[in-house]
Amino acid sequence: MSVRHERSRPVDRRVHVQGGPVDSYPDLPPEARRGSVRRVTVVGEEVLRRPCREVTAFDSAELSTLIDDMFLTMYVADGAGLAANQVGVGLELFVYDCPDDNGVRHVGHIINPVLDLPDPGRRRLVDDAEGCLSVPGAMMAVPRTDRAVVRGFDKDGRPLVVEGQGYFARCLQHETDHLAGHTYLDRLSGRDRKEALRQMEARREDVFARRADKAAGLD
Repeated sequence: MSVRHERSRPVDRRVHVQGGPVDSYPDLPPEARRGSVRRVTVVGEEVLRRPCREVTAFDSAELSTLIDDMFLTMYVADGAGLAANQVGVGLELFVYDCPDDNGVRHVGHIINPVLDLPDPGRRRLVDDAEGCLSVPGAMMAVPRTDRAVVRGFDKDGRPLVVEGQGYFARCLQHETDHLAGHTYLDRLSGRDRKEALRQMEARREDVFARRADKAAGLD
């Protein structure tokens, strides 16, 4: 998921890591400092359309490396969230570094997530701008609930419950969609989908160039 420019830096210094509050946290998560940049898949590639596979092996070097690489890739691409199939790996996993509407920063990863939304009678849908690292350069209004809970596991197999409000709730829903083989384009009308693809074609090369420049600056 893309970060909107005005939300790219939280206005509040509070941070929640893996669903719990912490006293302080670096701007660049430790995982990203260990990671390597991977290629971000683009809408139209088959891996984005296939439902991801459940993770069955935890506490492995391969899983830790994947999470580290996803964090750095998300950072280079100026994202707020990134699903494993967005780096070509069809596993139920996503990472996030996303502010909520109160400016609280939320950082973490979650494996085999199950999304819980408020009961239909208590849901409040919000139309807000949404982008996707796999739809580079496009931004469209997408209706999402303003609250969401995701239940899953961390890389060591420990249970996790992550609650989100506002923009962070949008992020949780967006990334969980990815793991089911969907992008936000699937939630748009035919006309809006065409507009999003038009935006992508017009802007994607500029987006790729910015990512390349940021990746080169890591050396």
